[in-house]
Amino acid sequence: MMRQNLKKVEQIKQDESMKMFPYAFGLNNSSGNSAKRSKPKLVYLLLFTLVSSCFVFAPHLFYFPYPSALFLIDSSIKEIEYQVSQNITEPPKPSKNEESISCDRTGYRSDICFMKGDIRTHSPSSSIFLYTSSDDHVSQEIIKPYTRKWETSIMDTIGELKLVKLSGDKHSCQVTHEVPAVLFSTGGYTGNLYHEFNDGLIPLFITSKRYNRKVVFVIAEYHKWWEMKYGDVISQLSDYPLIDFNKDKRTHCFKEAIVGLKIHGDLTVDPSQMQGDATTTITEFKNLLDQAYRPRINVLDAAEERRFKGKAAKRRNAKKPKLALFSRTGSRAITNEDQMVKLAQRIGFQVEVLRPDKTTELAKIYRVLNSSTVMVGVHGAAMTHFLFMKPGGVFIQIIPLGTDWAAETYYGEPAKKLGLDYIGYKILPRESSLYEQYDKNDPILRDPRSITQKGWQFTKRIYLTNQQVRLDLRRFKKILSDTYAKSSR
Repeated sequence: MMRQNLKKVEQIKQDESMKMFPYAFGLNNSSGNSAKRSKPKLVYLLLFTLVSSCFVFAPHLFYFPYPSALFLIDSSIKEIEYQVSQNITEPPKPSKNEESISCDRTGYRSDICFMKGDIRTHSPSSSIFLYTSSDDHVSQEIIKPYTRKWETSIMDTIGELKLVKLSGDKHSCQVTHEVPAVLFSTGGYTGNLYHEFNDGLIPLFITSKRYNRKVVFVIAEYHKWWEMKYGDVISQLSDYPLIDFNKDKRTHCFKEAIVGLKIHGDLTVDPSQMQGDATTTITEFKNLLDQAYRPRINVLDAAEERRFKGKAAKRRNAKKPKLALFSRTGSRAITNEDQMVKLAQRIGFQVEVLRPDKTTELAKIYRVLNSSTVMVGVHGAAMTHFLFMKPGGVFIQIIPLGTDWAAETYYGEPAKKLGLDYIGYKILPRESSLYEQYDKNDPILRDPRSITQKGWQFTKRIYLTNQQVRLDLRRFKKILSDTYAKSSR
């Protein structure tokens, strides 16, 4: 570092000398364009010889106590040396063809903007400035870096960012980065597992993968709990600390930045849309999760081995196939869950019931599901955990009345793309708690689609908030028995 700083100082000294004596160094700035050097070494030697001769042979011709030009150079050098010692550095000046802001607003789900050049953050004004070498007029783009562009109500809660292209006075760089930035928001629906993966982590994977971890994540509406929850995953995407855009008031300087995230669909990665990598699928994201959680899982396995005196691995292998059941309370709970668990055990499954909450360590859930043959649960955000299953596993989603489309779109189809054997178990009206509340000919039971077409509020109030499930165990037994037979082959 010290050697680089000294080289930088020497270069600045030479540049300052050229500025003070442009014609002597073969520089012509009369046109206002960038100066070009013409044989500087030879001219510099001639100048040095001439000046030296004058001091030796004719000192009376030069009457000044100290050369003012050299004093100015020396003062400038000292100031620059001080700045270098304080590590206050400016990024290299980009050429005009490298200075750009371009935004793609054609996507239904998100906008995304690309910046190249002298980029500097200014969080107090919610701005990111791109300083140009030309005197072009000021231009500005506005973006909300969240992936639910079509959903006006939630986008109204996302703060705007101003991307401003201008020339003139610059904010001094307080932190200079040699790698690009990706800026996004963790506001909106963050706090809901489905949205944390669908709107955040998977789009972040899609957007940043090409940088191979050499990228800095700048987060608007940052939450410390989010970083603690997903730190293992984030570390697989970036080698650098996160930046809290709103609270970090320092000026961060970059040469390249992406504002906003690319999203391909619901819990999926579309290889045809991956820039320069048409082989990347959702399976690669699953592999990334495995790399993220594997070290912690190894620790948990070792602790279990010690607890069971080296017999834990034998116990795990002896009781396969394993069925993991996500238990719910309140809305969409299985009211005869105990009987269902006993049924699965009689069929031959080792059953593990999962009741995660917001404090449950994701690595522990991953460890259970990654070692399970079957995952069972009622439609809801917890079904996002199918991403933790190994391809080839079985995912049985219990689908309450009025949730057919959402269950298939958000979880069923994405699970198939991951390589899971997906089974959607659509309950009958008599398996719903709504059967006791409404007449048997009521459209709520007979034609749920006619109700859900009225809008989200009707769907939420009737089918999501006020419905529970009581499984017809004779009917569900067929699903479990067939699954067991396949997994035992």
